[in-house]
Amino acid sequence: MSTIALVDDDQHILTSVSIAFEAEGYRTQTYTDGATALVGLQKTPPDIAILDIKMPHMDGMELLRRLRQHSDLPVIFLTSKDDEIDELFGLRMGADDYIRKPFSQRVLMERVRVALRRAQSQESAISDEPETPIIEHGKLVMDPKRHSCTWDANPVTLTLTEFRILRALAQRPGIVKSRNSLMAAAYDDHVIVDDRTIDSHVKRLRKKFSAVDRGFDEIETLYGAGYRFKEG
Repeated sequence: MSTIALVDDDQHILTSVSIAFEAEGYRTQTYTDGATALVGLQKTPPDIAILDIKMPHMDGMELLRRLRQHSDLPVIFLTSKDDEIDELFGLRMGADDYIRKPFSQRVLMERVRVALRRAQSQESAISDEPETPIIEHGKLVMDPKRHSCTWDANPVTLTLTEFRILRALAQRPGIVKSRNSLMAAAYDDHVIVDDRTIDSHVKRLRKKFSAVDRGFDEIETLYGAGYRFKEG
C-alpha cells in the first residue's frame, strides 16, 4: 500500500482527491502549504508527492528545490493553464510529471501509478546492479554499495540521481560526458527528462561539495560538449 502526500491550499481539492485515492487503497497525507509539508515529508516520507505550484508560505517550486537536496521522492506538479514556464522549470528541477487544473481524478491516478512503477523499477535496477568497486580520486571517495560519498573525509549527502551522475564523471576523470550520456547513467530507460535537468543536478552537486570545501571546482563545464571531472 503506497502513501501519497497531497499538498495544496485548496481544501476542496485535498478532500476530494484524498477520498478518491483512499477508495483505491492508498494512504494519504494532506498539507495546505509548502512549509508545513516540508516538515511533514521529512518526518514521514511518502512514496510520492503531488504538489500545487502556487501556495502560501512556500510554493511548490521552493518545496521541490528543498526536497531535491536530500531526496529523489517522485513528485507530480499541479499547475494552472498559465503556468507553462513553471512546468518547464519544475521538470528541470526534478519533477517527474505535471498535470493541469482542472484535472480528471482518473488521469491523476494513472499518472501516479506510472510514477510509482517507475520508482519501483529504479529500486529494482539498483538492487540488481553488479557490485561496483569503491571510487577514490583525490579527496573524493564513493562507495556505491553503501551509497556513501565523502570529500576530504567530510560526508556529502547525495540523492540517488546525483550519486549516479557523479559516479559516471568520477569513474573516468578527464573524459567529457555529454548530457545524454549522463542522463543514461542517472535514469532508467523508461524515464524521459529534459537534457537541461542534468544542468540542475550538476548545479546541486557543486553546491553540496562547496558546502564542505569552498574551493571545490572539480566538475568542469565544457560548453556545447558536457561535463568532466578534473583529471589531476
